[in-house]
Amino acid sequence: MAARDGDGWIQCQCGSKHWGKFGAAGILIFRDSVESGREIFLQHRAPWVHNGDTWGIPGGAKDSHESITEAALREAHEETGISPEHLNPLALFSDDHGDWRYDTVLAAAHDLINADSPNDESQEMRWVPVDEVTLLTLHPSFAKTWSDLRQLLNNLVAPI
Repeated sequence: MAARDGDGWIQCQCGSKHWGKFGAAGILIFRDSVESGREIFLQHRAPWVHNGDTWGIPGGAKDSHESITEAALREAHEETGISPEHLNPLALFSDDHGDWRYDTVLAAAHDLINADSPNDESQEMRWVPVDEVTLLTLHPSFAKTWSDLRQLLNNLVAPI
C-alpha cells in the first residue's frame, strides 16, 4: 500500500481524462455568517494546474486505502492548511461516471477554522456567499455539479 498510490490520470468512459486512479474526493466547506448568510470556502486554482485559474473546492486523487472522507479531509489540509478537527462532515455527493467518480463531502466549519497555508496549487482562498458562487469562473466539473451541491447544501443545518 503506497501512501500516494492514487496519483495519476485515467481515461474515463465519458471521454475525458481525470486525475485519480481510484477516483477523487473534495470537500465543500460551509458556514453560516451573520453578514452574508451561508458561505462556502473556495480555492482559486493556480494557473499551472489542470483547469487552472478557476475557482473550486479543495480536492484531489483518492488513494486505494482511503475512505472518501479521509481523502477529502487530507486534501483540505494539504491544499489549505485546514485542520480536519475543524470540520464536521455531514453529507456526501457523488458525480459517478461508471468507471471513475468524484465524491464531494459537505462539511460544516467549526468556529476555530483557519486556512493559513495554501500550497502552490492555490492562488487565493476565500469565503464566498452561496448566492455569489456563479459570479466566479468555476472549475468546469464544479460548475457542472454546483446546482446539485447547492440543493443538498440548502437542506443541511450547520451544527451550533
